[in-house]
Amino acid sequence: MTSKTENIIEGVQRQCARVREILPLYDEIPTGVFAATMMRSSIKKAEAAIASGDVTAMLSAYKDLEEYEE
Repeated sequence: MTSKTENIIEGVQRQCARVREILPLYDEIPTGVFAATMMRSSIKKAEAAIASGDVTAMLSAYKDLEEYEE
């Protein structure tokens, strides 16, 4: 079994990309507007955490983004 190690920035970027992929699914349904808004907010916070270099904020953003599912 092999596993790829990634740093926190790569992990947050991967989660942002994953959430961006499922975002249109929520935009398509009327009841998904609130969740889509929350997803966009989470992505913005994650990007701000990366830009600032705040590791604690990046960890929080990673956990937040990880919660979103299809």
